[in-house]
Order: sequence, then C-alpha cells, then structure tokens
Amino acid sequence: MLPLLLLSMMVATKGMAQGVIDVHSHIITPEFLSSLKNEGRLMDEGFPLPKYDAEAHLQWMDEAGVQTSVLTLAAPQPTSAKVVRTTNEAAAKLKQMHPGRFLFCAALPLPNVDAAIREAIYALDTLKADGIKLATNVNGQYLGAPELDTLFSVLNERKAVIILHPHRPEPVNRQVMEQTPLAMQEYLSETTRAVANMISRNVLARYHDIKVVVPHCGAYLPLAIPRMKSLTPVMQANKMVGEIDYEANLRALYYDLAGAHSPEVIRMMLTITRPDHLLYGSDYPYVAPQVLTQSLGRMKQYLTAEADLAPFREMILYKNAHRLFQTRQ
Repeated sequence: MLPLLLLSMMVATKGMAQGVIDVHSHIITPEFLSSLKNEGRLMDEGFPLPKYDAEAHLQWMDEAGVQTSVLTLAAPQPTSAKVVRTTNEAAAKLKQMHPGRFLFCAALPLPNVDAAIREAIYALDTLKADGIKLATNVNGQYLGAPELDTLFSVLNERKAVIILHPHRPEPVNRQVMEQTPLAMQEYLSETTRAVANMISRNVLARYHDIKVVVPHCGAYLPLAIPRMKSLTPVMQANKMVGEIDYEANLRALYYDLAGAHSPEVIRMMLTITRPDHLLYGSDYPYVAPQVLTQSLGRMKQYLTAEADLAPFREMILYKNAHRLFQTRQ
C-alpha cells in the first residue's frame, strides 16, 4: 500500500496534474502474452492486445499530468496460476521501482476458488497489493455465483478494494462478436450483468467492508438499477429472488469514467450514486496516448465550466481515489 504520507504529498503537489489518479490502466506482461500465444488465445476478446511498456506509460502520465495509475491485468483471464502470480509480482515490482506513480490490483486464478483465495492472501499480505481485480466472469463463473462467497469473505476481512473489468461473455455468439466487437457493446452488458448478479444475491450488502469499482461510466447500470428495483416485487412474488438491500449494495459501488464520459453521462450516473463515488480512468494502453490526453483535458474543461459539476472537479480527478485507496492503510 502506498504510504499515506506519500499519498498526501502527491495530492498536495502543485505540479503534476494536481495529483490526478487514474484508476483504470492495464499491465500486459511478456509472460502473459506468451501464455496466450501458446494456448492460441491471443484473439479471445476479438481484438489484439496492445503493447505495454512501463517507461512509455510513465511518459504519457507525465505529459498528460497523471500522478498515479492503478494497474490491473488485461483480459482475457490466464488459465495458469503461475502466470497470474508472475503478473502480480511484476506489478508489485513496478510499484516499488516508481514510488507514488503506480498502485496495483492483483489478478486471481479463477475459476479455482481455493487457488484464488491463496493468491489474494499472498498478493494483499505479502506483495502489498492495493486491491484485487476481478473479471466479470471466468469460463462462465460469474461474479455473484454462490461458490465465490468464500473468496468474498476473505476479501471482506481485508477491506479490499475490487476493480471489475469485463471479459468475453460465456457463452458467446461469435457471429455477433465479429460484427459488433465486444468493446463496442457487450463489455457494457457484461459489466451490468455481473454487478446485477451480485446485487440480486446481496453480495455487497453481506460483505459490507468491500468497495467495488465499476468500469466504463457504470455501463448500463443507470438504466438497469431502476428497472431492477421496479421488478423486484414481481420477482419476489414468484419466489425468484429474496430480499434485496439496494441501498447497502449500491453504497459499495464506485465508478470510473474510462470511455465515453461527458457532462451528460456524469449527470446520468448521479441518479444512482454520489459524486464522491466517481473516479477518473483512462484505459491505458488500449487508447492512443494523444487521445487520452485530449480526453482528460476535455474532462477538466467541462468539470470547470459546468456549474453543477464544478464542485466535484477535484473529487473526480483525485480526491475520491485517494480516499478509496488510503482506507487500506
């Protein structure tokens, strides 16, 4: 975990981007790429993985004015626990080599729950990971599945921050996937599906010390949550779901603004959450650096110009993320 004093200094810095914290960036290691190539899985998600270089990442951060980036493993999920371990250790090394510039959320070797628990304990306790990254599903094992309760219990004991990321749905319609790439639409559906599945079983209400970061501007949740609430009495009458504590579940959710952010999108997100639960995210290195720089500049501009959003500018750019990750001190 980043020392609290260092985080405080980072936020107080007047130089580099006023302490902007990016909670959505990816590390792509040679071992990860090699394992995917050997398994014939390089195109599992329907598009090639970008190259990753830490020095290039730091260069973009300096140019864009991002002080700290939170690293997570990209999709697809490795099948090897060894590859997961080497990736987590590589991320931990980057954090150690560049104090204050990188945090990381460790990957887990799901769908093997016992192995995932062992890796979570090692990553959080030994590698000092800043949180855990969970895929929306691994081989059809979706977040919210009953067999994951033991894992969530362990993460709850450690008050873990969890960063979600969509992966290819299981099963997948390959014709649709080829015609409408996953990142274009299905990733939003996949994120919504996984979060809704957790809410329907009160996962976040039961494990109330966990904080979960939902990617890509909340996906379809601003539309899905009101629909879920309206249909819950009907589902309960038909004994399809039990009691759902929406307030407790939603209280655990934070949202990054990677992707198609705009003033209108933020206003829509504020119908299901509070401004202190919104976070800046870039999706580096999946988007060209110059595009990310322009996007961040545009965000700063409208967070200054829009009177109703201006009070939340510093919260979104760094204060919310600072508070979220310092809770693991």
